[in-house]
Amino acid sequence: MAAVRGGVVGLVICAAGGALDVVLNLVDPLLARGHRVAITLTPTAANWFGPGPVDALSRRTGLPARSTPRRPDEPRPHPEIDCYVVAPATANYVAKLATGVADSQALTPVSEALGTDIPVVVFPRINAAHARHPAWADNTARLRGAGVHLIEGDDVWPLSEPRAEPPTRPLPWAHILGAVDELLAGRAR
Repeated sequence: MAAVRGGVVGLVICAAGGALDVVLNLVDPLLARGHRVAITLTPTAANWFGPGPVDALSRRTGLPARSTPRRPDEPRPHPEIDCYVVAPATANYVAKLATGVADSQALTPVSEALGTDIPVVVFPRINAAHARHPAWADNTARLRGAGVHLIEGDDVWPLSEPRAEPPTRPLPWAHILGAVDELLAGRAR
């Protein structure tokens, strides 16, 4: 499917394996497709990146990369979002999103998008132990019911046991980008 050009993608980056690969594998391809990319990092992800790389993300996208909320008297730093992408998402982020806990700048706008016409794509970067947790199936079912497009499954991202995953296994970037293309194309109709 051809990519829709010119959408604004709200990219939320959590502190999970692969987070530091997001620029080359997600930000740059989205920019190459003609999208604007508004990045929000969880506080821990912002710490992983550090101030210099976070500033570099802002320069690369032309929009401030955020990790903290703005004050009420400050203008909104990001334009209206056409599609949210959370990649990689931690099990904690997924659980909070599914249960309506919007306790950070990274959770609030995505939580507010649920139940609207703004598509949301989430790649849960989890392991097999997370998926076995009794709440996991309920959380993912609740998100699916809210229209969230989850990037998951053995054909996309086979789960490994904790500490048993090869350190260089790439994330399913093509699936994430394909979902964004499909959802933005559907929204443009």
